[in-house]
Amino acid sequence: MTTVAETRRSDRLPLATYVLAFGVFCVGTSEFMLAGLLPEIATDLDISIPAAGNLITAFAVGMLIGAPVTALLTIRLPRKATLLGAIGIFGVAHLIPLLIPTYEATLISRVVAAVACAGYWAVSAVVAASIAPPDRLARSMAAIVGGLTISNVLGVPIGTWLGQTFGWQSAFLAVAVAAVVTAALVVTFVRIPAADRSDVSMTSLVRTEIRVFADRRVWLALATTALFQGAVFCTFSYLAVLLTERSGISEGLVPVVLLLFGLGAFAGVTIGGRYGDRNMLLNVVVSLIAIVASLLLLILVSGSAVGAVITVVLLGVSAFSIAASINGRVLGFAGDAPTLAAAVNVSAFNVGNALGPWLGGLVIAAGLGVVAPTWVAVGLALGALAVVAVSARVERATPARDVGPSTESPDVRTDADLVGECSTS
Repeated sequence: MTTVAETRRSDRLPLATYVLAFGVFCVGTSEFMLAGLLPEIATDLDISIPAAGNLITAFAVGMLIGAPVTALLTIRLPRKATLLGAIGIFGVAHLIPLLIPTYEATLISRVVAAVACAGYWAVSAVVAASIAPPDRLARSMAAIVGGLTISNVLGVPIGTWLGQTFGWQSAFLAVAVAAVVTAALVVTFVRIPAADRSDVSMTSLVRTEIRVFADRRVWLALATTALFQGAVFCTFSYLAVLLTERSGISEGLVPVVLLLFGLGAFAGVTIGGRYGDRNMLLNVVVSLIAIVASLLLLILVSGSAVGAVITVVLLGVSAFSIAASINGRVLGFAGDAPTLAAAVNVSAFNVGNALGPWLGGLVIAAGLGVVAPTWVAVGLALGALAVVAVSARVERATPARDVGPSTESPDVRTDADLVGECSTS
């Protein structure tokens, strides 16, 4: 007979999940902290601000391309070895600007760090799903995404402060130290049920991973990721301009508003993880509707400082309440081949990261005003909602794990065997 205490213990996420999330905090801090360090980097390396901005672009490109490439190249390696290799390369990449303080070396280091970051992010999502208790996939994904959220709330301000106080290289050194800590924690606490692939050819493994993309649900889920992320970043990238020029908030208070956005995001991740385990599809739909409502409300109240701040917090909650279910649905649809699908989902996030700011910049450059990017974001979010509607119809006609026959040996215990039925419950 199962006791209440035993049930509660089974509902808890493993400590390893939070170790993986700490690693995501580490890589997330590196990804976002450069926005606050561009002036220092430009001055120290004697380059323009746009040239320094290319360091951010280089990271995004490295993430976009590196995620699927890394997934395929490491497909035969044990998950733990891949995690350690990725976080190790990531840490070393952050030492390059200290050892070779040139723009070219720093640019290369950002690409290398991004590829490693993409590999760690994708594999950590797969591992977190594989070790999660039954019916706790969304909550497990929420913990992983929570690491990214906390990097925005705490890691980025700390990294920016270090860079502005002790020089921008000190922020890179701090991230390298955090990478070493992550590696030590992974070695000590992460225990991954091994999938024996030693008797399966590389060709068969790659073919199995690629076959997943014959499932329309996977593509629809990836499109949802890109559109939703594009909507969020289209608004977020120009939020400071909107707050100062439209809402009348001083530049000195903008970081405080962004901190409130981060706190709202953390609340959203927590809420989304809890309710996503009950019904991921419903969580995605409700979150997208909430995003659209928050964006429209921001447009309506953007002339009020108080109204804008409150709406920014609501946007943070709604924008991140979807993240766990977005990741969980992709892993669920991927079935017995989650590695490449998880990696391509990382790429989809970065497509949104690039698409949103680009579209927002176009409408501002066209003279449509600082509110225009938010209107574009509404369109992108509605597009994501339409894609989800199509996906729901497809899902009703598709068995939960009908992703094609596996080419792996029938004796191989895959990650999906550990994840279980998790796609649309």
